[in-house]
Amino acid sequence: MSNVELSLLFYLQLAVILAVIRVVGIAAKWIGQPQVVGEMIAGVLMGPSLLGLFFPDLQAHLFPAESKSLIYTVSQVGVVIYMFLVGIEFNTDVIQRRLRSAASVSITGIIVPFTLGCLLALLFMNDATFFAPEVAGWEGMLFIAASMSITAFPMLARIIYERGLAGTSLGTLALAAGAIDDAAAWCILAIVLASFSGNTTIAILAIAGGAIYTVVVLWGGKRLLARLGARAERRQVLSGPMLSFVLMLLMLAAWYTDFVGIHAVFGGFILGLAMPRGVVTRELQRSLEPVITNFLLPLFFVYSGLNTQLNLVISPSLLGVTLLIVFVACFGKGVACWLAARLNGESNREAIAIGTLMNARGMMELILLNIGLQRGIITPTLFTILVIMAITTTLMTSPIFGLIYRQWLQHQLPTSPLAVAVPQSPTLE
Repeated sequence: MSNVELSLLFYLQLAVILAVIRVVGIAAKWIGQPQVVGEMIAGVLMGPSLLGLFFPDLQAHLFPAESKSLIYTVSQVGVVIYMFLVGIEFNTDVIQRRLRSAASVSITGIIVPFTLGCLLALLFMNDATFFAPEVAGWEGMLFIAASMSITAFPMLARIIYERGLAGTSLGTLALAAGAIDDAAAWCILAIVLASFSGNTTIAILAIAGGAIYTVVVLWGGKRLLARLGARAERRQVLSGPMLSFVLMLLMLAAWYTDFVGIHAVFGGFILGLAMPRGVVTRELQRSLEPVITNFLLPLFFVYSGLNTQLNLVISPSLLGVTLLIVFVACFGKGVACWLAARLNGESNREAIAIGTLMNARGMMELILLNIGLQRGIITPTLFTILVIMAITTTLMTSPIFGLIYRQWLQHQLPTSPLAVAVPQSPTLE
């Protein structure tokens, strides 16, 4: 396929992707699910699991193998900017306000699924159905542990903010625990990616390079960026040249972290943490978020869907493995975080809400799984199983939390100003 033909096809793909994503996203919201759930499912529907099953010729013509690299490349730009925006929204103040309880819930929400993930990996390590032969046992264990430990922090934050719970005990604890949890899970993944080169020296350089980058950006870079923030505050606007400068820094950050052997998303996230709060972050969110969430991220969902092959897990044994992984994921995360919250004196209602929110994997899981598939750590079969787990745990979040939230709100009615009309479902991740 020539470059001209590929370009023409890409425009058609964009039109189809945006249309399908929007329709399925609206349907998801209509039944009380976050739009991201619909988008995750829509990506799978456009892949070989549904479109390729019933209309194989159409699917092969619309998404030929040659176009996957282009979809992947463009989607990665969206993912990097998305993680940058996640870093911007990462508020360390909420951690400080509920540090003890948040640390307890978060540590439990890491240690338990981490341990269970390692045990699961031990069961499957010698099976080429799940891991590539060159993957060391400890690498597979850490990757599965990270996939079990991660939380959909952006989705959690949206639910908390949109339901007016940001300043409450429940909202503060959930946000703080989710923030600590995700930071730890991404650190685990960074170690896995750095080590997967197979060369100890390269692995050490990757970890050292990532650590140096983090220190430089969060210490020196943050101070330099404060000047940009002060200038934007004086003008009360983020000018075009300022936006261009920030995007240039973001691409350099993504290039560097990818170059040293970790992943571009880490560069975007750390730079987002360093951005000055106020006009800069507000304008960056206003300028970038609509384009990223409505245009570039749908490509990522489709790319994930093209790699998800449900026919790979239709055998009784693999269905059993899928159910086991979903159960372990829910027990290790949801139940463990509920118990930790209860032991820290939270009411049963709030503890269930916290466990439910922490159990959602959402798009953060898909990012992690795509990295693992691209780096050859996991096979398409295990990728598909873990995608099913991510969608299942995310699907569970809204209905369970919605029920608990309504009960919590009714309980607060006599004394709390929170008894106001609020959205019934989150609109974004």
